[in-house]
Amino acid sequence: MSSVFLINAHQAYPFSPGKLNGTLIDMAVDHLHTQGHSTDVTTMTDDWDVEAEIAKHQAADTVILQTPVNWMGVPWLMKKYMDIVYTNGMDGRLCDGDGRTRTDPSKQYGSGGTLRGKTYMLSLTFNAPENCFNDPQQDLFGGKSIDDLFFPMHMNFAFFGMTALPTFACYDVLKNPHVEADFSRWSEHLATHFPGV
Repeated sequence: MSSVFLINAHQAYPFSPGKLNGTLIDMAVDHLHTQGHSTDVTTMTDDWDVEAEIAKHQAADTVILQTPVNWMGVPWLMKKYMDIVYTNGMDGRLCDGDGRTRTDPSKQYGSGGTLRGKTYMLSLTFNAPENCFNDPQQDLFGGKSIDDLFFPMHMNFAFFGMTALPTFACYDVLKNPHVEADFSRWSEHLATHFPGV
């Protein structure tokens, strides 16, 4: 049995109460339980404890971050969580600082991760349509992918020594939603990367 820690980073906005992200979390938990995996879930809008959150990262084989894309990144509650939880975990529980020491500053920056062998997955919900990515003719992103956009988040997990699983995304969720198709794709994505144990 593997252990999966799911983080629901959504916070309610006037135009987005968070039902989609919540449903994607629920679908993932149902799939994971059916396939014999154990789960733990933290939601940014609920109370959470720093020590417990560090322990959840340590216990998990995989972390799934389910988040809307707000201003080209995660919502501020997730940023607050990272600032508090991840900073406290730099004592060796998530990483041993940046890997360097004053006695040996020659080590590579970012080599201090203590969660090696663990994986993570980003699951993103966008107002942006899919065709605005990976297309050099698009003015805003200029050919960049969603993983290019979320490079800082990938680096945060890499800083802990974790390895990425393929990113999932729902696009155009406000102006041209395809919710049932998104749910079907999500089920396939989960089945591919979290088969039965």
